Amino acid sequence: MKTTLKAFALAVAFALPALSHAADDALVKRGEYLAKAGDCIACHSAPHGKPFAGGLQMMTPMGAIYSTNITPDPQTGIGQYSEDDFKRAMREGVAKDGHNLYPAMPYPSYAKVNDDDMHALYAYFMHGVAPINQANREPDIKWPMNMRWPLKFWNMVFLEKGVYRDKPGKDVAWNRGAYLIQGLGHCGSCHTPRGVAFQEKALDESGSAFLTGGVLDNWFASNLTGEHNVGLGRWSEADVALFLKTGANQHASAFGAMTSVINNSTQTLTDEDAAAMSRYLKSLPAAGGSGGPAYAYDAKATKVSLTRPANDAGARVYTAFCMHCHGVDGRGFAPMLAPLAGNPNVLEKNASSLINVTLNGTEDLVIGGIPAPYPMPKYAAVLSDQQIADVLGFVRSGWGNGAAAVSARDVAKMRKETHAAGK
Repeated sequence: MKTTLKAFALAVAFALPALSHAADDALVKRGEYLAKAGDCIACHSAPHGKPFAGGLQMMTPMGAIYSTNITPDPQTGIGQYSEDDFKRAMREGVAKDGHNLYPAMPYPSYAKVNDDDMHALYAYFMHGVAPINQANREPDIKWPMNMRWPLKFWNMVFLEKGVYRDKPGKDVAWNRGAYLIQGLGHCGSCHTPRGVAFQEKALDESGSAFLTGGVLDNWFASNLTGEHNVGLGRWSEADVALFLKTGANQHASAFGAMTSVINNSTQTLTDEDAAAMSRYLKSLPAAGGSGGPAYAYDAKATKVSLTRPANDAGARVYTAFCMHCHGVDGRGFAPMLAPLAGNPNVLEKNASSLINVTLNGTEDLVIGGIPAPYPMPKYAAVLSDQQIADVLGFVRSGWGNGAAAVSARDVAKMRKETHAAGK
């Protein structure tokens, strides 16, 4: 009997560390999933740089700032952060040494992340990320605008503390989607317009400006409300989920900054989480947009122009450079090649994204390790400012789109700004 008890005790003694190690591994794995849901790698990794080592340039109204090293390196990263330090930086935008972070770090969104998820994220960044010794780069912001102490007052006015609480009367999927959209997904950081103090004008669906679209780093992040023309009003929940998982559907394809979001973040979501986010987004009432009549496809006038391109400068450029991918009918070949007819990005009043993507193209969508076969090419070196203005005017007025023309001055401005930013 004693021998049996001794053997049992030894078995338990050996099993407990193994169980603890398995639990730790599971926690780190869960933290990795959450870090992907938060798209941390996109902002905290420079082009061709080491993962999470920082150095990515981000433009603000005051000048350029650079993302920080969030690897567990003890000298240059967050290796000396306690879990409380980590939570404070994530939720309040305050580093371990007490300095305030710029609100380009979406801590107003991360404030909603619950303690269990914070614990898993901390475990991942401390034990699942390789330490990289790379010093942080100082912002290119001149004095006195580079002083950080005023951010304490910014936080007092604009930071809403408190983790997300389920909304009564809403089902589990809706609340899960709301938690991801408002919290880790920080969708409002790009898709909600900002005020004069660089604050998001709304942090959840209680504000009418929430997810109605916004300009950031020379891109216009599209409207995600139920607006019929420039929003998701014509999309089904399945359309939204497909876009999150693949970056393309029958209505549009991801480009610009959204390409990185798809590549690094949303394609890794579970089907359940993608569906939950879709459920929440499709529940948002229509807001923003131009208030014009609902889009209706009309090919007649555009077809005439394309048969007589000599009479239309925009049609000439379209037939030479665009038609083979996007079609005579403007409907493209979705999901491989984006439609232009009725595309929310084409209908949007702010043409920043269209000008930028025409000048500078877009990075490859890479889904499951396979690059998309037909990325948008760069035309900055091929087409003049006037030619780009002409073809975008043609596209925005064609097939019933009814959007305003683009000026060569707008194109020249975007060309200058994106060239200066190294795009």
